[in-house]
Amino acid sequence: MWWPLTGKIEPPDQPWTATSPVHHSKAITTPALDTGPYQFKALPADIEALNRRAIATGDIEVTALSLRAWADVQDRYIITSCGASFGDGYGPKLVARADNTRLNCHNCLRPPTVRIAIPGRRTTAFLMLGLVLGLKPESPTTRFVEMPFDQIIGAVARGEVDAGLVIHEGQLTFGDAGLKLLLDVGQWWKQRTGLKLPLGVNAIRRDLGNSAISSISDLLRRSVRYAMDRWDESVAYTRPFADANARRGGGAPSTLERLDAYCRMYVTPETADMGDAGRESIRRLLSEGAAAGLCPPVGRVETV
Repeated sequence: MWWPLTGKIEPPDQPWTATSPVHHSKAITTPALDTGPYQFKALPADIEALNRRAIATGDIEVTALSLRAWADVQDRYIITSCGASFGDGYGPKLVARADNTRLNCHNCLRPPTVRIAIPGRRTTAFLMLGLVLGLKPESPTTRFVEMPFDQIIGAVARGEVDAGLVIHEGQLTFGDAGLKLLLDVGQWWKQRTGLKLPLGVNAIRRDLGNSAISSISDLLRRSVRYAMDRWDESVAYTRPFADANARRGGGAPSTLERLDAYCRMYVTPETADMGDAGRESIRRLLSEGAAAGLCPPVGRVETV
């Protein structure tokens, strides 16, 4: 969505992890849009790395965040109305090995001896897992094993953990590794609330001031629409990144057809502008998370 502002870049050589630095990547094209007085630089990273960096330092002016992590930095960052990802009856998936007869449904994950790989404790996926399992602030958390999102499927397939919470392309590829679905948390949320599941957002640092925030949010909207209007080009641009993820996770390279399917799941009209319905979905999820003690309380959800 942001290549029209940053120019297209190469995938970084190093793995993207929550504990390693955010990587600078080589630009291979110039920006497609006139960005005026602003210069945008792409900083690709694992989403949990961006979550942690926003909480620890907040030094990135415009950043992607898990919605759950935004609750921790709501006083520092304001959500943009564009660029968010919503799952409409689908979302992160709980998976286990197909030959694991002990785990056949999400309720089988409740015993504290069941070890589950997760993509980060600040991800919206983990917030949803907490709601599904009825976790409380005092619930033991050592059985939840944090790892880069692209390592989860392999860890489950090798039996290093009992189950995994998969995000991103893994939602479409877990079956290739001999895994079965236990629960789609987006489907669970839709059945409970009738709402779409807000997963990731983009946010601008509040201390930039109202004028800059307004100008930057307008550029972000233009970038999203430019990229969506050039759908085939945008999907093709994601392929080297998806292939890099697959290599690190030990999986097969993706196909354009599968990438197109994944992009259509999460690049939707709400990505261009979440509107009141999107803001209500955010408010509802974070309200339920706060009531369960799984995230800080959030007041009015405002966007730019």
